[in-house]
Amino acid sequence: MVQSKLISLQQGKSYVRLVVVLLLVVFAGKFVIHDALPYFGFDKETFGRYWNVKWSLIGHISCGIIALVIGPFQFWKAFRNRYLTTHRWMGRIYLTAILIGAACSTYLAWTSGIQVNFSWAMGLQALAFAWITTASMAYISVMRGRIQQHKEWMIRSYVVTFAFVTFRFLSDASIVISLMPKFSERGPAIIWLSWAIPLFITEIVLSWKKK
Repeated sequence: MVQSKLISLQQGKSYVRLVVVLLLVVFAGKFVIHDALPYFGFDKETFGRYWNVKWSLIGHISCGIIALVIGPFQFWKAFRNRYLTTHRWMGRIYLTAILIGAACSTYLAWTSGIQVNFSWAMGLQALAFAWITTASMAYISVMRGRIQQHKEWMIRSYVVTFAFVTFRFLSDASIVISLMPKFSERGPAIIWLSWAIPLFITEIVLSWKKK
């Protein structure tokens, strides 16, 4: 009886996890197709005020997509156990993509970003710092053989990586636009909200699981 309940509980958790993953895939897919890929047409109208910094933006977007796609494979236990060497190489690519993406983001923050206002530039810089820090901590942890710590930092890292999707979703939401019609006000608020709150929730979950 107890064993049956445990099996049912595990199955329930698996279904919930599957639903969450599917939702994340839908959101990420919509972001890539609708918001990211159009820039690769190199149409000046699409870039708008980013035209003069288009290569930094392309670098940022490309690296963001790479990290976004690789992330789920790094958490896939069966894939990781079966293809450990591939897992390690994908981890290196993930980290490299974030390093380049964060560098491009920093450049964008203090060129096109500062033209909006200082709050927007600072928000972009903070996100870039969180992005590179969480990924670096995951790498340092695994190099020191702290596998559990590595897994936790990878979770944090992907939460920050997913902030780009969260930002676009919130930025386009009608209720957010109605509350903050001007991007100069909306952008800085959302850029912090897109990673700080999810990361805070992640910390609660990770801490709760340790008890």
